[in-house]
Amino acid sequence: MTDGKGGQGGKAPGAAEGVATGEGDIHVSVRGLKKSFGPKVVLDGVDLDVKRRSSLVVIGGSGTGKSVLIKCIIGLLRPDAGSIVIDGEETVHLKGRARARLMRKFGMLFQGAALFDSLPVWENVAFGLIHGQGVPRRQAREVAIDRLAQVGMPPEVADLYPAELSGGMQKRVGLARAIATRPEIILFDEPTTGLDPIMAAVIDELIVKTVKEVGATAITITHDMQSVRRIADEVAMIYKGRIIWHGPISQLDNSGNPYVDQFIHGRADGPIKMQVRG
Repeated sequence: MTDGKGGQGGKAPGAAEGVATGEGDIHVSVRGLKKSFGPKVVLDGVDLDVKRRSSLVVIGGSGTGKSVLIKCIIGLLRPDAGSIVIDGEETVHLKGRARARLMRKFGMLFQGAALFDSLPVWENVAFGLIHGQGVPRRQAREVAIDRLAQVGMPPEVADLYPAELSGGMQKRVGLARAIATRPEIILFDEPTTGLDPIMAAVIDELIVKTVKEVGATAITITHDMQSVRRIADEVAMIYKGRIIWHGPISQLDNSGNPYVDQFIHGRADGPIKMQVRG
């Protein structure tokens, strides 16, 4: 296994700035993380460090555990074993008020935006403010309109409903919701899935811009290599439930890892074997 964590190099154009370089400034630290669903082992001892105010992208094929990993980090799933330390605090077994306090550190852009169809746009954006922090509705609406402006959407969008928006606009609303509470850590679940190449590039640029403005740590999961190159400071690849390579984006094309090479170049030949069913 080749591990690029210790390497140095230049940054990808457009990637988020302000990356912490000290090993002691780790925002999220995952050790020995395991998660199974019945007989299916999804995470099989994941070790991963995420630097504060950096943009880490986790790549890997479908079913390799990317979504399960970030759901464990945010607490939507409880791992079977292992440790998740955030800001120096072990979080795996937190419950009640302690869990609620931790959740305030997070924002998340879900795959497909996952907006509430029955709520207008501004209430979608302000949902965490109103229901999680008890912010009065008038004040929450003002914040929502401000966050919509941050992602390039005019005030009149606030009173529309998700069904009235295009896929790209829904992603922008999802991003506005993710940053509404000015979180310390933002998780992005396949942020460009279902978008055309131009809109995907727009969303990537917005992710870089908003993460920098908020000063957040970003963790993104995707299989879109163009997106990876636009938003990543560091890249980690997960395969068979483990991180098999982790390094700066500048080293991605020279990782020395045959699994990484096959994945980023989209070749059928290589160590990763996929079943083809007729």
